[in-house]
Amino acid sequence: MYPPELPPLPALTRAECDLVDSYLAVVDLLARINPARGDDTYRGLRAAQALVGRAVALRDALTLMHQRGESRVHAETLARALRVLDGERRTRSVTLPPENAS
Repeated sequence: MYPPELPPLPALTRAECDLVDSYLAVVDLLARINPARGDDTYRGLRAAQALVGRAVALRDALTLMHQRGESRVHAETLARALRVLDGERRTRSVTLPPENAS
């Protein structure tokens, strides 16, 4: 049996795609660094080192959007894209775990 088919990604510019991809990459790295959820300093160190490069990619995507005159972020469209790409689950691991989940 196949899993249910995901909804299609909304139409995005190349820069918006780069923004979403870079943002989620940064979120994933921050989740690995999160001291409330981690148990390995080396894993956090490696993620922190990689974070620098992903932050540059995020900055570059936003710079490109700005240079092209894309002065507004279409939050609703980008939120749909983030949801399709499992952004809700991925961003949850950046926050503190519930207090009773010790």
